[in-house]
Amino acid sequence: MTTTGYTPPSAFTTRPQLTGTFGMAASTHATATAVAQAVLERGGNAFDAACAGGFVLHIVEPHLNGPGGDLVGLFQPADNATPTVLMGQGAAPAGATVAHLVQQGLDLVPGAGGLAAAIPAAVDAWLLLLRDHGTWSVADVVSYAIGYAEEGHPFLPSAAATIDRVADLFRDHWPSSAHLWLANGEPPRPGELHRNPAYGAVLRRLAAAGTSGHERRERIDAARAEWRRLLADACDFLASPHRHSSGTDHAAVLAPADLVDPPARYEAPLSVTFRGRTVFKADAWSQGPALLEALHVLEPLPDERLDPSTEVGAHTLIEVLKLVLADRDAYFGDGADVAALLTDAVAAARRAEIGGHASAQWRPATLPGARPWHPPLRREGGAAVGTGEPTVARTGDTRGDTCHIDVVDRWGNIVSVTPSGGWLQSSPTIPSLGFCLGTRLQMCWLDESSPAALRPGHRPRTTLSPTLVHDGDTRIALGTPGGDQQDQWQLPMLLRMLVGGYTAQQAIDAPTLHTSAMVDSFWPRTWDPTGVAAEGRLGEDVLAGLARRGHHVTPVGDWSLGRLSAVGRDGGTGILWAAANPRGMQGYAAGR
Repeated sequence: MTTTGYTPPSAFTTRPQLTGTFGMAASTHATATAVAQAVLERGGNAFDAACAGGFVLHIVEPHLNGPGGDLVGLFQPADNATPTVLMGQGAAPAGATVAHLVQQGLDLVPGAGGLAAAIPAAVDAWLLLLRDHGTWSVADVVSYAIGYAEEGHPFLPSAAATIDRVADLFRDHWPSSAHLWLANGEPPRPGELHRNPAYGAVLRRLAAAGTSGHERRERIDAARAEWRRLLADACDFLASPHRHSSGTDHAAVLAPADLVDPPARYEAPLSVTFRGRTVFKADAWSQGPALLEALHVLEPLPDERLDPSTEVGAHTLIEVLKLVLADRDAYFGDGADVAALLTDAVAAARRAEIGGHASAQWRPATLPGARPWHPPLRREGGAAVGTGEPTVARTGDTRGDTCHIDVVDRWGNIVSVTPSGGWLQSSPTIPSLGFCLGTRLQMCWLDESSPAALRPGHRPRTTLSPTLVHDGDTRIALGTPGGDQQDQWQLPMLLRMLVGGYTAQQAIDAPTLHTSAMVDSFWPRTWDPTGVAAEGRLGEDVLAGLARRGHHVTPVGDWSLGRLSAVGRDGGTGILWAAANPRGMQGYAAGR
């Protein structure tokens, strides 16, 4: 039931919310969803399915993620009481120091180029999840991706457009990338088949290594070790200076010694309660705790102030997001303790700071015994109000490129993973591997006093931020691409579901918005103190009301913000459901 006074959901949805009892998958690409569902149909569980879909995402959304990148996941086996974080965010290599980059003449970690590469951790994380919670072999899980790598998959229009934007960079400076992505020297056409035999060969080597050993665990660990050996080629290739987004040439610092230990592991999540539910996120090496803080601040407010479709609700959400994102940039980082930000006292203090007019101040919380770090508030060029789809300059500068997959099975296992990094435009393609390394270190600061400073062995404070929600026996998994907007787009969805009574599909379809009044996590790290991007479907009255309150509103396309997906299970009935996003025209859900 919709809460009285809350904007009711539209009677129309772009697609049905799927329901069934067998298994459900939803992701940012229809092919990855279809592969995950195929695994369920063949007897695999949710973890087998998510892993198979994850490897396929490397092929079908290469501009949004890659094998050389990273991921963050939340998962819960049916017999576990609480979720677990799948930590697939690699740390900075030993040679990635503030002193080294400053000596290179840099004041920020570049947004493109091998110098910004963290230790690749996405593939290791998928294999770790498969080893401990899946049932399939490595060979079976990667077989779908091998097929698409060797036989080809049609280019997405957005992938083709991304390559077109960086074609000159590839031709002039990254010839190995030009060889892979520019057939006959020209960008691909949308729908054109693309093959990546080098990556197919990598997957075949992982599959072969995964047959070595007597025990299943031993066999999958052999594949993990083979993956780390393969990455030595990346170290050698990127040791030669090459063009970065700074316009200057630098050598990468990733070395074989950085690859000795497997980078992925499990961690306990953080959580808050909200209107009788428990919401789980990864710790402060991600931006996840900002969503938890926002929910804690908003919980006691009247329902009408939690309605993103009204002027007062949209204003309240934007102002709260500005506060918690300031806390993100002041306090978050690998190893940071942010428990104080989730206390009742801090929530009450932040709630009191919500005014009726848009604040143009960067306002972190005041915490006892802690001094907030103040990032540089750069306004040159303005902060882009992106859509979460690729925004790529000729230099390779990329913002907010990511993908997402959710799976729930008939046994009650559920998983939500946001893979990213290693985008085809991140750094030069390693010819023997068929992929490039990511640039997640661009989220580190070259200031030793920052909690998110560049430090060898420390993880960059990533934007990747999937979510799990509990309501008694009910479990919900959701997430979205979108860089700094990931939790901003999840917040209206959660409020509409948990306060307004929307279904997940209704909440995904509803118009949304976000603020750019935070320090951008991506190079060149700009800030816009009152910026808001809003879909036009919110209505002229709401947008005009926000402008009167002092927000600098940029109307964007009616269907342009976010690519949320979600799955869930009602433990009382055993009914499963899935929902996917029409924005971008490539996300899909499947199930029965």
